[in-house]
Formats: sequence, C-alpha cells, structure tokens
Amino acid sequence: MYQRLLPLVIISLIAAVGGSLSAPSASSNVTKATAFISSLTPEQKKKATFPFYGLTPHEWSFLPASTTFPDGVAVKDLDATQKDRLYELMQSYLSDKGYRKTRTIMDLENVLRELNPGNPSRIPENYFVAIYGVPDRSGTWGWSFQGHHVVLNFTVVNDVVAFAPFFFGANPAEIKDGPRKGTRPIADEEDAAFELMNAFSAEQKQIAIFQASSYAEIVTGTATQVSPLPAVGIAAKDLSNEQKAVLKKLISVILASMPEKLARMRMTKIKAEDFGAIRFGWAGKTNKSDPHYYRIQGKSFLVEFDNVTGNHIHLVWRDFDGDFGRDLLREHYKTSPHHQ
Repeated sequence: MYQRLLPLVIISLIAAVGGSLSAPSASSNVTKATAFISSLTPEQKKKATFPFYGLTPHEWSFLPASTTFPDGVAVKDLDATQKDRLYELMQSYLSDKGYRKTRTIMDLENVLRELNPGNPSRIPENYFVAIYGVPDRSGTWGWSFQGHHVVLNFTVVNDVVAFAPFFFGANPAEIKDGPRKGTRPIADEEDAAFELMNAFSAEQKQIAIFQASSYAEIVTGTATQVSPLPAVGIAAKDLSNEQKAVLKKLISVILASMPEKLARMRMTKIKAEDFGAIRFGWAGKTNKSDPHYYRIQGKSFLVEFDNVTGNHIHLVWRDFDGDFGRDLLREHYKTSPHHQ
C-alpha cells in the first residue's frame, strides 16, 4: 500500500519560501471537496479519507493502478453523481486544458484495452482519489488523484494551494487509427520543444544535445524528493531573444495544465530567478518518430520529458524545495507548532 500521497500543487509568493509559489484558492474549492466527500457511502469514505501526513515522504507511481494499489477510492466504483462531484473538484484545481488532458489520458486506457484485450491492467476509470485531512479554508489538507499516466497532488494550507510534482503520460502519444485518430494529449509540450530545437544553430544544437541516445525513462523516476541533475545542455543566457521567447513559451505550455493564475505566478517567479542560468538539454534523435528526451532545469525546478518509443510520452514537473508543498508546510509549522 502506498504511503499517503500528499496533494500536489504549490505556488507561493512568500519570498522566504524557496521553490514554490502560492496563491489563494477559491473558497468554492473547499465546498466542492466537501460535496464530494459527502456523496460517498460510509465504506467509500473509509477508502477515500485519511489523516493529513504533513512532511512525511510521499510515494507515488504513474503505473497502472491495478499494479500499484494507491490510496483512495476508484473512479470506476463511483456512481454518476459521485463522478460528477469528483470532476467538478478536478476542474476547480486544473485549467480547462489540464482537465481535458487528464480526461483524455484516462480515456487512453480504453484504447490500450482495445489494442491489448488480454491485458488485465487495462481497466478504464481505474484512477484513485484520496482526501487527506479535513477540507477547510483555514486548515491544512490536501487531495490526490493517480493512476496510469496521471499523478496529481494538491496541498492546501490556510487556503493557499500547492502543486508539484505533477505527472502526465500518454500511450499512445498519438492515436494513429480509428475514430480518435490524431489525438495527442501532450502535443504542445512536445511541439514547443521541437520548435526550440529547430530555432538553434548547428553550433547551439551541438551544445544542447548532451547525449546521442534517449533515456528509456525519466531520470528522476518516482523519487519522493529530487535534487538538481547535472548541468547539461545549453544555458538560456546563450540564447538569442527570440530563442529565449520560445523557451519561455515551452515552460508556459507545461504549466498551462494548472489554473491560469497559478501558472502565471509560477512563471513570474521563474523569470525573477536567474533565468539565464536555466538550461535546456536534449538526448536522442531530433525526429518525432524516434525516441527523444528533453530536460529543463532552473534554480528551483526541473522538467523531464521523454518519448520512450517515439509514441509513448512521460512528462513530469518537480520543484526542488517545494514538491508536495514542503516549503509551504515548513513555513506553516514554524508559526503553528501545535500542528507538528
């Protein structure tokens, strides 16, 4: 059984707090969380609700839930009203783009089930939601949603929300046949990276490409906490203004799964840091049909993207000091010793 997976997001404007940003969450978010909990049966509540675990390390996985057994109640075990309330909660913590991406990735399980009818792990709606603590505008609580290729965790402290790491994957990355042909849940995050690579000169590409072969997986895997990886690739300070604009566009489209205000504030913090020190690195081929990998690393954050086979994507955002709301929680505990 997984350790309690703390909610994911973070965006904090407290200057003293290192890697994350924060912004007031809408009070209606608490109402939606409470409405979802209230819709559950007593047995479902036992599966879905847990104490808030604070700074305890949090395990997570993007593998099919039937192989990892995450905390929570499964979407497939909810009735129509309960699903509606869950999806209303998700929409309040994601942008429209992020919500559509999540639902599209979930629907890929139906595609995989059609492609692999004998695979027992291809169970549509086998995604689990868990609530940690009691939703409250002035309290400390959170919630998580995870299953195959989707990991979302949200931590809320005094009505301030936190969101990292977040993970999205897609297999297939592009549906090649059938009525859903052309569907690409993680298109912008791949296309903008190729736009940046194509903007480089031959000399810049030699610097950016730090490894001839792609990785078979994101380097940091599902570590509960990460540190900066080796400084590889090309630094933003060595890019032209036009190339820097494309790099900013790439970071922005990755953040765009989060609500606009939170994404904008996180981007503002990144720009306020030493933007010139951000590095963009590439491994593998530079054709979309071949395996490829890119990495964006700044002072406070890390993005990893891999297209494992040319048609199977993994994407993760990590905050070095702010994953799972750690920085926000530490600041909170300093002034609230009774919560320790």
